[in-house]
Amino acid sequence: MALIVQKYGGTSVGSSERIRAVADRVKRARDQGHQVVVVVSAMSGETDRLIGLAKQIQERPVPRELDVLLSTGEQVTIALLAMALDALDCPARSYTGAQVHILTDSAYNKARIHDIDAVRVRADLDAGRVVVIAGFQGIDAAGNITTLGRGGSDTSAVAVAAALKADECQIYTDVDGVYTTDPRVEPKARKLDRITFEEMLEMASLGSKVLQIRAVEFAGKYKVPLRVLSSFDEGAGTLITFEEDTVEDAKIAGIAFSRDEAKLTVLGVPDQPGVAHKILGPIAAANIEVDMIVQNIAPDETTTDFTFTVHRNDYERALEILQGTAATLAARQVLGDEQIVKISLVGVGMRNHAGIACQMFGALAREGINIRMISTSEIKISVVVDQKYLELGVRALHDAFGLGRPPQAARSANCDGI
Repeated sequence: MALIVQKYGGTSVGSSERIRAVADRVKRARDQGHQVVVVVSAMSGETDRLIGLAKQIQERPVPRELDVLLSTGEQVTIALLAMALDALDCPARSYTGAQVHILTDSAYNKARIHDIDAVRVRADLDAGRVVVIAGFQGIDAAGNITTLGRGGSDTSAVAVAAALKADECQIYTDVDGVYTTDPRVEPKARKLDRITFEEMLEMASLGSKVLQIRAVEFAGKYKVPLRVLSSFDEGAGTLITFEEDTVEDAKIAGIAFSRDEAKLTVLGVPDQPGVAHKILGPIAAANIEVDMIVQNIAPDETTTDFTFTVHRNDYERALEILQGTAATLAARQVLGDEQIVKISLVGVGMRNHAGIACQMFGALAREGINIRMISTSEIKISVVVDQKYLELGVRALHDAFGLGRPPQAARSANCDGI
């Protein structure tokens, strides 16, 4: 007998029929002798509907009240799934995040989990019940409802699995595993049987929508066995593991991309110590995450141009802050660009193989794609390009690195150096 945490996303519980199908799957696991905890998202489209309602009332909803509103989506799902399980003579009990005391900080809309009280859940499991928990939400020390941000149900599931020391956390979604890239962009994308936590963390951080980055971080930190599966089809899915047995064969695990990028540039700021802090300090204070950063010395050698990227949702706010900062620094001009995307190669095998960047840049050059920014690490190379080149760039790189073929069949070009 194993203790399994299963998480189902919005499309998996998007209708009463889908909820009954999830109940069937959960019951099968319980009938096999397993203890089962289920973490669910709101029904597909519900969170967007609630956000739309809020914005009809207030252009920038009060964060605390928005969390109170958004948390109701998952509450509907847990009740319906518990009912569906009961109809199958499978005893179940539903709980909101607050009821199982998923304790978070007070950062509304982006809260982080501090602790989970697993006593109540364990008591139900020992009594033979399936426990159904609302994902995406928690409660802070003052008793306020909080939410974890987009994709937060993944993090809820992994955190619950860690608290219970579960044998496996299974993330059921609308895809049957992790692919070399998005099959909707590149039809030749191949499903991976396994991927390392390190690679999955990079894929998630660079735009892959299969798992939320914080969920992968949590799973890696607490050694939670993680598997991505389809809620619509049977199959083994993709195992996320610490093992790197196939590194020599699979130099590149996959290609991630993000459409949600925006670029900001401050022209002509003084080239002196502390200028980066003066520019990015107010951005950080506004809880806006900065990704890629480039600084160039101007021809006059007394000023510099400072460029960075943020999530597109934060663009207007970041631009407003930056314009105020630029005036303080007597900068020449502030420029913004929302028509960019980020494409990234990911693979732990890059540590031991030279020439990956050369091959990447060559493939993009052959398609006439100009690179606007570059960022590298041991296991990834990211480039910013014009938005119109996203699909062409992904397909070109997928083909250049042979990702549509089994790892043994893929070969890399002969380029010296990275």
